[in-house]
Amino acid sequence: MGKAWSSVVDVVYPPVCVGCGRMVGQHRGVCPACWATLQLIERPYCEVLGAPFTHDLGAGILSADAIANPPVFDRLRSVAIHDGIARSLVHGLKYRDRTDLATMMAQWMVRASDGSVAACDAIVPVPLHALRLWSRKFNQSAELARAIARDSAKPYLPDVLVRTKRTARQVGLGATARQDNVRGAFAVTESGSAGLFGKSIVLVDDVYTTGATVSAATRALKRAGARDVTVLTFARAVSGLI
Repeated sequence: MGKAWSSVVDVVYPPVCVGCGRMVGQHRGVCPACWATLQLIERPYCEVLGAPFTHDLGAGILSADAIANPPVFDRLRSVAIHDGIARSLVHGLKYRDRTDLATMMAQWMVRASDGSVAACDAIVPVPLHALRLWSRKFNQSAELARAIARDSAKPYLPDVLVRTKRTARQVGLGATARQDNVRGAFAVTESGSAGLFGKSIVLVDDVYTTGATVSAATRALKRAGARDVTVLTFARAVSGLI
C-alpha cells in the first residue's frame, strides 16, 4: 500500500530538483547541472577553521588565520561553499519556508562534521530573538539541528541558549560591525546550565560568514561550562582558497 500511495503522490507531485525544479528520479534529489555547482568542502582543510586548502600540506595543518586569530570555538565544519546550489538550498530554507529541505541538508551536515556529531553530547541551534522568531514563524538553524539530532540519536537542546538582544540583520555588515552587533546577544538559561557543564556541544547554524554570531554564542556556552564546541553549518563563505 505504501508503494502504491507513493506512486500516486509522485504523479500528483513529481520529484523535482531542489535547486532548479527540473524533473529528477526521486524527491529531494539534485539534477546533474545543479550538482556541478556544489563545491563540497573536503580534505585538505584547516583542522580548526575548516577552510579548504588548494593542496595537501600534511596532517593537522592550520590556516594562517586560525594561528593568528584562534577562534573561541574548537572547530568549524561545513558542507559546502556558499555558492551555487548550496546558496539556493540555504535561501530556500531560510526565506522561502522550505523546511522540508532540512532533512536532506542535515544528512549532509552529519557527514561533513568529521565525526563531531557522533562524538558530541548534545546538539544546540543558534537561536533567533523571540520577536524575529514570531515574524519568521520558524528558526532555520533549529530545523537543521532538530534533523541532525534525530538522525544521529543525540539530545536536542533548543532551549538552553537564548538570544537576549534583538540585533540588526548581519547581511551587509562588515566583520567589525557584525562583532559589535552580536556582542552580549546570547545567554544560557538557568535551567540549561546543568545540561552543558563539561559537555561536548555541536552548535548548528545555516551559514558561516565572519564567525561573529557563532563566536558570541560559543562564549555563552563556554561560560556556562561547555567543555568543547564544534560549529557545524551547511554553507560557509570563502573569499579565496589557501
